[in-house]
Amino acid sequence: MNILIVEQEIYLAQKVAIRLQDDGYHCTHLTDIKEINFNLHYETILLSTNLSSADVNKIITSYPDSIIILLVSYVNDTTVSKPLKDGAKDYIVKPFIMNELVRKIEHYKEYKRLQHQNNNLNSYIEFAFNNINYDVKVPKTLPFVIETNDQKLSSKIAFDVAKKLNKPIKFISLEHHTKIEPSDFRDELLYIYDFHFLKNSSKMMILNTIKDFDVIVSSMESVSQELYPQISVKSTNKISNVDAILTINDYVKMIVTTFQNKYPDTELSKKLGISRKSLWEKRKKFGIEKSK
Repeated sequence: MNILIVEQEIYLAQKVAIRLQDDGYHCTHLTDIKEINFNLHYETILLSTNLSSADVNKIITSYPDSIIILLVSYVNDTTVSKPLKDGAKDYIVKPFIMNELVRKIEHYKEYKRLQHQNNNLNSYIEFAFNNINYDVKVPKTLPFVIETNDQKLSSKIAFDVAKKLNKPIKFISLEHHTKIEPSDFRDELLYIYDFHFLKNSSKMMILNTIKDFDVIVSSMESVSQELYPQISVKSTNKISNVDAILTINDYVKMIVTTFQNKYPDTELSKKLGISRKSLWEKRKKFGIEKSK
């Protein structure tokens, strides 16, 4: 991490720089705004508010993506309130304990890392759920049960509910679990999937334990229960519903029936790696009527 220290008190700046360099940071110390090369990027800036308020403001607004921590001699609107409003992240009052300054730097460094990670995850979720829509009315109360033939559809609903509740999601698969304690996830939306793997006795035990909690249960098979609201969402995308290894013939049959309206025979046979004659023979063998 590159750190810029803008401080007129040379002894203090040197003391800070030595400590941070010992911790593995690269530090640059400047005493005046005229010395700053604004084309260079700094992850963190330690900014003395002994500079003029105009200079402090220029540095803050010139580095909107940097973590700016104010080094202040006293607290008032000019030294703290206005710079924080302009975009500085935090402040520390001189004289300060060096460990406290390091703690602040580490805290905002971790915060920024998590912020980037969160942005990446949100981008991926938007990508994964792109063009996934459902036309069922989602229950307003929790818990509720989803019957589906497409796990992505169910997950899309769960994410939408979590966003509305402003809660994180806890994913739990029942493929290898038969017992859950919902109270362990009281502050989360508990999303239980693979419900179809359980025996009926285990299903009822799970359903009876989630009564007073924010839980969504997802099953790829029909669920017989009257305890909670239940919805059914089905996908017409044949490929997305495949959850087993297909034989070569089954795969060819699925591709032909799914995409023959989208591609001409020349391109479809090319994508399958077979000749047009072989494609014709496959249609005849599988009893697939060619779309017109």
